[in-house]
Amino acid sequence: MPKTSSAKKALRQNIKRRVVNSDRKGTLKSTIKEYQKLVTAKKFDEAKTQLSKVFKALDKSAKVDLIKKNKASRLKSRLSAQLNTKSSKASS
Repeated sequence: MPKTSSAKKALRQNIKRRVVNSDRKGTLKSTIKEYQKLVTAKKFDEAKTQLSKVFKALDKSAKVDLIKKNKASRLKSRLSAQLNTKSSKASS
């Protein structure tokens, strides 16, 4: 347990930030899962609109240092490639 007042305050801040970060990560993961469900269900028009929401969530998460910038760009690339490959296979 912290002894000094500054260490006590740092602990309180850490607890609050952990709660906020876990909520943000949960919403990010849920938006990605919704998108992946649409892709697997072959609802490509809805998936395209959901993809823009996923991009927005990833960019905001990277902006507030919830995830790293390169992870956000890597996920964006993989998710858009997933949509492109599955939609091209369905149209063929």
